[in-house]
Amino acid sequence: MAQSKFSRLAAYLKPHWRQVVLGCGALLVVNGLGVWIPQLIGNVVDELDISFSFARIFRYVLLILGLASLMWFIRMASRVTLFGVGRQVEFDLKQRIFEHLLTLEPAYFARNTIGDLINRATSDVDNIRRLLGFAVLSIVNTMFAYALTIPFMFRISLRLSLAALAIYPVMLVLVRLFGERLRHQQLQVQERISDLSDLIQEDMSGISLVKIYAQEENERRAFAELNTHLLTANLALAKTRNTLFPLLGGLASISLVIILALGSRSIASGQLSVGGFVTLILYVERLVFPTALLGFTITAYQRGEVSIDRIEAIFEVQPKIQDTAAALTLSEPVRGQLTARGLSFSYPSSDRPALDQVSFEVQPGERVAIVGPIGSGKSTLAMALPRLLEIAPGQLFLDDKDVTEIALADLRRAIAFVPQDSFLFSTTIKNNIRYGDPLAEQPEVEQAAKEAQIRDEILTFPQQYKTLVGERGITLSGGQRQRTALSRALLVDAPILVLDDALSSVDNQTATQILDNLSSEAQQKTVIFVSHQMSAAATCDRILVMQQGLIVQAGTHADLIAQPGLYQTLWDQHKLKEGLR
Repeated sequence: MAQSKFSRLAAYLKPHWRQVVLGCGALLVVNGLGVWIPQLIGNVVDELDISFSFARIFRYVLLILGLASLMWFIRMASRVTLFGVGRQVEFDLKQRIFEHLLTLEPAYFARNTIGDLINRATSDVDNIRRLLGFAVLSIVNTMFAYALTIPFMFRISLRLSLAALAIYPVMLVLVRLFGERLRHQQLQVQERISDLSDLIQEDMSGISLVKIYAQEENERRAFAELNTHLLTANLALAKTRNTLFPLLGGLASISLVIILALGSRSIASGQLSVGGFVTLILYVERLVFPTALLGFTITAYQRGEVSIDRIEAIFEVQPKIQDTAAALTLSEPVRGQLTARGLSFSYPSSDRPALDQVSFEVQPGERVAIVGPIGSGKSTLAMALPRLLEIAPGQLFLDDKDVTEIALADLRRAIAFVPQDSFLFSTTIKNNIRYGDPLAEQPEVEQAAKEAQIRDEILTFPQQYKTLVGERGITLSGGQRQRTALSRALLVDAPILVLDDALSSVDNQTATQILDNLSSEAQQKTVIFVSHQMSAAATCDRILVMQQGLIVQAGTHADLIAQPGLYQTLWDQHKLKEGLR
């Protein structure tokens, strides 16, 4: 194992070093007893050659039985302790992975599939648990067995011991030859499992789409293909394991055959007593099991080694959006002024900027609509405001403070953001609405629902606010999901509200009513309304028109409709659509 792997394993085990020491100490005692018992048996055999005493034999039997029972008890304690360490590391890793993922920006999850991340947090963590439980126990036990047994074997007969152990270097060579192949094949298995997990997760999330387009058969074929790849990878791994492990077990047993073949001659020549011969056989048998177990230990090691790399790949990703060392806290009430000065942003996969030198100023309490064709940069601008994107310093300001210098928690408490994809959790409507403030009381929940124009519909549900919405809010319509998500944002009562096409599934009249409610609020929220709903956008105090990452027009609806340009074109298209309905 590479030094880096050892350092990572040491880091995993460090919080539990006391249990590790206790478990290893117990194994040391077990192996010490394991060396003593064959010595006692050998002494009994030699004494039988001299004189037979039933009482003496009975005392030896009781002593050996007592030592064997004690050895069994201590061995079980060591297994429970070391396996418990593996479980503790499993718990720690899952906690660390989840907490680390929470720090990463949304772009990371766009680059990495959810199925693969779930597989790493479950299957790969489980492999590391086995490595730090079963594999550590086996390796430590094997080391103690060899270290304590071989000196006693040499003391009985150096020549026979060396002959019996001569086969073991061959076993180490085999392990070396098969090790890299096992590692590569284990990596293939883990990657195939991730691919399968991705497909299952996507199909279960999009099951309605699968059925709408009658693509069940295609999905079955896709699953069968990935499942076949996994089967092939597993069979290749099994073939390698089933070749290596019997070879190791067979070679380990050859040492016993060598002792039986050569030991009889030593007894006949008087170089070895019968008791010594029996003791030597028992010692060789003691080494056969941990040596044969080496194959399974290798498997656990290879799985763990691959999984360590996959887990550490997550931890090595540092959040690109995080607080600076001197992050500002918003101790004073936020007024809600937003200012952009030459704001630019480019996605790594695009050769042109999504935002290109965008500049504007939004006054506290002002309602500003952002309109434009698809791909003009509206959503990118909306996500930049609460720093869901990595933007450069000195370009975007909240109340004249650079947003990149404001503590993220404070910034996002000041800006309530409602995306177009109104994600709802698999819980009640009430819990979804109060997600941003889990301790909010029922009146506050109802008031937020009323402001979002969803309260009357909730009251028609049989269980009203206790209605379960299903996974991702599947039991609600698109408009209901969006207004529930809006209720969630309104409940936290942030001074700035950003709606990223968050009312696209709501009719123009309802959307306009919602905006009017926001403008009539006593606190006068600053509202950024990204939308294709021109009628609702027209009611805003000001409108920014975007095209290809630029703000090409700005003004009130009356001003923009009177001048030729993109806004006039969008408005004419809107009126034409309205007329065709």
